[in-house]
Amino acid sequence: MDLATVIGLFTGFFLLAYSIGFGSLGYFVDVPSIIMVFGGTACSILINYPMSVVVKTVGYIKKAFTEKNADLQAVIEQMVSFAQTARRDGLLALEGKLQELKDPFMLRGIQMVIDGVSPDNVRSILTIDLEQMAARHSQGKGVVDALGAAAPSFGMIGTLVGLVLMLQNLSDPSALGPGMAVALITTFYGAVLANLAFIPVAGKLAAKNSSEILARQLMIEGMIAIQGGENPNVIRERLFSFLSPTMRPEKS
Repeated sequence: MDLATVIGLFTGFFLLAYSIGFGSLGYFVDVPSIIMVFGGTACSILINYPMSVVVKTVGYIKKAFTEKNADLQAVIEQMVSFAQTARRDGLLALEGKLQELKDPFMLRGIQMVIDGVSPDNVRSILTIDLEQMAARHSQGKGVVDALGAAAPSFGMIGTLVGLVLMLQNLSDPSALGPGMAVALITTFYGAVLANLAFIPVAGKLAAKNSSEILARQLMIEGMIAIQGGENPNVIRERLFSFLSPTMRPEKS
């Protein structure tokens, strides 16, 4: 589980409620405003994207809460371990390690290496797989970005609707204050949804996508190097070159 996302989201809503005052939260509950913001935002997404994409995005959003960023150092050490086995016992010895692999991408690549698929074809096939994964993730993030853009817009629409209805009752001054409060609540809903939920979640998904892409690039480079029979230590140094200096282990 990604505790940063969970803690940030729930703490954000708690601090917001605390700042308002728990006893005053009832003033911020208005069913028509909730329907307008939540319903309008949802409908705009359904119009903008096919239903299949929307349904898949629900599962994709879970990654922001349930999955940590890829452990890049662990990926590198696993590639080095495979290289040591292949260099010592041959590529066919890697068959005994297939059962350890839980990542379908790595499993597919190592299987092609064992089967003797040419390095160019291994790189080409896995790169296509990687690009398609990135495209799917980009589409899912696009849905979340659209949610972040639509929520404040429907909040403003709700405010305009509330103002129009309020202006119809100018003859009753006592109704202006409550009417203005209700009119502004929709803007509040839209702003909170966008800035405390949708936009941050989209940013987290982008970070996870970048990490996953880099992990798969490391796998591809490692597999090609293993096929070439390169020294495991050289493979380790090459793969660590993909990482920022702060992510590389200190040399003793």
